[in-house]
Amino acid sequence: MRRRITLPLLTTGVVGATLAVAAPAQAHGYVSSPPSRQALCAQHKVPDCGQIQYEPQSVEGPKGLRSCHAGIAQFAVLNDDSRGWPATQVGTSVTFTWVNTARHATANWEYWIGGTRVAVVDGGGRQPDATVSHTVNLSGFSGRQKLLAIWNIADTANAFYSCVDLQIGSGGDPSPSPSPTPPPTTPPPSPSPTASPTSPAPTSPAPTGTWTAGTAYRVGDVVTYNGLTYRCIQAHTALPGWEPPNVPALWQRS
Repeated sequence: MRRRITLPLLTTGVVGATLAVAAPAQAHGYVSSPPSRQALCAQHKVPDCGQIQYEPQSVEGPKGLRSCHAGIAQFAVLNDDSRGWPATQVGTSVTFTWVNTARHATANWEYWIGGTRVAVVDGGGRQPDATVSHTVNLSGFSGRQKLLAIWNIADTANAFYSCVDLQIGSGGDPSPSPSPTPPPTTPPPSPSPTASPTSPAPTSPAPTGTWTAGTAYRVGDVVTYNGLTYRCIQAHTALPGWEPPNVPALWQRS
């Protein structure tokens, strides 16, 4: 059972400015659902994101920061609130899912709105799964909010950062971007004139190809990997380490 720490959080000083930010090859984790800003960039739902679209898992910096881009200059777009980031419509209870392409031993995960830490989940110094989900109570907030999710690593001085734009409750415009609202990520069922309530389920679609890193996959795409077939359940751009068996939040065995 998850535990929420209720003791006041001690102020953590930012590690000295001379601490080097980990190289992208060593950086591995971000919030995929609801989609964080780097997830939206990786899915090409926000244009002109720059480098972050290719490595959404790389927003790593010293612990104690309160920025979306962890102070990394080439990821500064994540800190630009004027970009009109689409906000996900949610209720007061929200489940956040992290995709971890490297399973670092974890001190804890924190969730902040403004200067308020709304939740903390103890990691116990253990290695997490490839995907981790936490349900957070946001009943004290409403309207459009920017939530900062932080994954604090147990055995280094660094953390991973993800900003998630939310529209909590009804009202407001969750997608202020002038571009049209993206279509639903789950495609409607294909018409089947002969189908009836007692008809057998349709067969799985034919694979569209072999899973390949660097490919942008859409919900419903079917691939093969190591002789097995997988269906995409969340749009994303594949990265090394995200092979279908490793990320059940993205792929489902057919």
